[in-house]
Amino acid sequence: MHNNPRLSSMPDATVDHIARAFDLRHCFTTFTQRCGGTNVSSMIDHAHDLASVRDATERLLTAAAKLDNASVTEPSRLPGWTRGHILAHLARNADALVNVLEGRPMYVSGEARDAEIDRDAPRPLDIQLTDVRDSAARFQEAGAAPADWSRIVQLRNGVTDSAARVPFRRWVEVELHHVDLGIGYELEDVPAEFAGREIAFLAERFTGHPDVPPTRLTDDTRVWTTGRGAEAIVVTVTGSPADLLGWLAGRRDGSALSVEGGRLPQLPPL
Repeated sequence: MHNNPRLSSMPDATVDHIARAFDLRHCFTTFTQRCGGTNVSSMIDHAHDLASVRDATERLLTAAAKLDNASVTEPSRLPGWTRGHILAHLARNADALVNVLEGRPMYVSGEARDAEIDRDAPRPLDIQLTDVRDSAARFQEAGAAPADWSRIVQLRNGVTDSAARVPFRRWVEVELHHVDLGIGYELEDVPAEFAGREIAFLAERFTGHPDVPPTRLTDDTRVWTTGRGAEAIVVTVTGSPADLLGWLAGRRDGSALSVEGGRLPQLPPL
């Protein structure tokens, strides 16, 4: 994830009120989370998400293979990062999530993480793509190993989560950073399932936050709630899944969204 205050590929937050039940037949983890004051039961199919990560990685590698060495050094959509920084980050993040799944610290330190990305960013395109592909294969191998997917794992900065959500976290990294490369892949192009799940995850990230008014989000088909949970809904924000996701993830300013009941809430850093 990038360090920009609003540009984040995944919220560093734990899921509240998680009740897990491990099903050996389907390798699903059942959890209950509080979302806008309502308990919502969901199931994470880590095997499905691993397959989705694999597909997303192939899309990214196919698109990035059309670049050249010069374009890798050009600025990405993330302030201060070139496309090479993004590719280097994707490779090192895959290895970091292998560490998570295998019970090691995600990164040695924040400083070491940043130094590795800066070190690897200037590499030629062929080396970048090989590193992304090989690290992705190591992540898939770690995900295929027999494991208790209901266990709690340690991520960065004291964040914990269900092991079963780690593949989805990686999916987020790949999809959003593909967009961040600025090579023709937009939020409108991400899979519909991914957009809906990431909107729900980010909405949960801001649920209960004192600086976010009670807010209803809708794409005119689905509804999510976020913000302070003890009050009635104040603001309704309507837009396409791509525009809602872009605003929540810090990729868009929200100008394409329609707002009723007040101004578009200013979201705090992820």
